[in-house]
Amino acid sequence: MHNQHQEAELVRAVRLYGPELNPADIYEYPEHLRPWLADIPARPGVYIFHGESGSMPLYIGKSVNLRARVMSHFRTTAEAKMLRLAQRIEWIPTAGELGALLLEAQLIKTRQPLFNKRLRKNRQLCSLRLSGEQPQVVHAKDLDFSTTPDLFGLYRSRHGALETLKYLADEHHLCHGLLGLEKLNAGRACFRSALGRCAGACCGKESKEAHHARLLDALESVRVVCWPWKGAVGLVEEGEHQTQIHIIDHWFYLGSVDSLEHLSELKRTPPGFDQDGYKILCRPVISGHYPVIALKS
Repeated sequence: MHNQHQEAELVRAVRLYGPELNPADIYEYPEHLRPWLADIPARPGVYIFHGESGSMPLYIGKSVNLRARVMSHFRTTAEAKMLRLAQRIEWIPTAGELGALLLEAQLIKTRQPLFNKRLRKNRQLCSLRLSGEQPQVVHAKDLDFSTTPDLFGLYRSRHGALETLKYLADEHHLCHGLLGLEKLNAGRACFRSALGRCAGACCGKESKEAHHARLLDALESVRVVCWPWKGAVGLVEEGEHQTQIHIIDHWFYLGSVDSLEHLSELKRTPPGFDQDGYKILCRPVISGHYPVIALKS
């Protein structure tokens, strides 16, 4: 009976708005999901919309208030298609926002939900490395970004890294020639010098030492922080309802435990540099906001 009602509504809508109407735009309150809402708590965590497939979820999200966030999905026509396909809702409580962020990113990458933006390992991930006078583009497949010093910025491609370098050159009047972005002719100033966009290190108007110091200042804002410990650590997050220890190894999130006695249940070897983990964890770790437990290797 419910399917017949849906089909009738679709026919009526097509008559009103024309055959170009996208059926996903027709919103109907998902009554079949109402039973799953009763027990969703108003606390931090991750939620999962499941369809008929037991292996691939429809959508994974996170919030500091699970109940409010899940309910918000029920008030937007943009999610009509996902809600119609959903069969049940699962939720996993966490101690706080950090745990929710980490778990959401982990689950999206491992379970690849249908309606989420994919978070996959970027094999072309690169950075700018300053080991001499000129920055060089380096790739995560060749270097361990978690332990390599003097890396600046994380980019999806070589082009993205070079575009950032050009932007910094414009902002700080750096020389494209000395940065390796264009070829310099001996004894001649670069093209940008004549336009007043280069301070003149290429033609003696300023020293190369002053140019290099300004380059360092410009890059400092995007410096990649090396992992501060020899091995894995536990970040302690205390919440109103529970306390979790998030196990991190070289910016890679291994999982969360309620007690260090359960460490053996986690996989301990991080499979390369994790850009998402770094972005989530760097500021909280460096700020010292969370107590840190150094773990034995």
